[in-house]
Amino acid sequence: MNGSEKIGAVAVIGGGIAGIQASLDLAEMGLKVYLVEEKPSIGGVMAQLDKTFPTNDCSMCMISPKLVETGRHLNIEILSYADLMKVEGEAGNFKAFTTTFEDLHGLKQLPGHAVQRLMAEGYGFGAEGDWKTAALVRAMKVMSTGLEGGTSFMEDYTYHMDPAGMKVLGAHMLEVCPSIAEGKSSMEVHELGIGDKDDPIRLVFDVAMGQGINVSIMDMGDRFRMLINPCQVVQADEPLPNLPVARVVWMPEPDLSTAAEAWIHAGGAH
Repeated sequence: MNGSEKIGAVAVIGGGIAGIQASLDLAEMGLKVYLVEEKPSIGGVMAQLDKTFPTNDCSMCMISPKLVETGRHLNIEILSYADLMKVEGEAGNFKAFTTTFEDLHGLKQLPGHAVQRLMAEGYGFGAEGDWKTAALVRAMKVMSTGLEGGTSFMEDYTYHMDPAGMKVLGAHMLEVCPSIAEGKSSMEVHELGIGDKDDPIRLVFDVAMGQGINVSIMDMGDRFRMLINPCQVVQADEPLPNLPVARVVWMPEPDLSTAAEAWIHAGGAH
């Protein structure tokens, strides 16, 4: 690589021993390195071992100095609890997108709108750096290809406990996929009371009424369990002008009490 081909920054994916050594080597070449690791800390499997094969050397004796050097190196920025969600460009000119709630590394806002756009393109997403949920959302989007409607990450936000018609309000802090939107979405800026960041931008919309399903996929170790509850998407009883996020109101089948009890006993997510 000559001077005219110098790259401004490099992303190293995975904070195991290989990623750590690659980051150190690149940083010593004068490159800015972003070390992306999905776990809370770097070190990988080697940091959990007692000895290494074939020399039976002490594992931590070998990796500890590299952990310290990586953490202190001025050219290395560690992005823990982070997933690489998208890469664009070509060799030598890539653009990458990552999201992690705990430390946004210089971003002035939570990237809610960016996540919504990625989900609309078919990418999975899990809140607060939840890489497994992101993978499962992507799997659900693939499974629902060609079906009417869309697929989104969602949470039970609050409950309408009127005995005459119990309902669920589904929403999330920012990240609801516009593939389930009815009509035109509005782009809005609202205060967010956590994260200590600037007020974030997000798409706000309602969801079309009709038949829907809620799905939760649980990792059982050697298999997955898929839990499905049919529901009817309905109109909210009143306008929700003060709810600053995308939202959907549904009535679980056969009713909220029965569905919630079965969902909890089966281990469904919230």
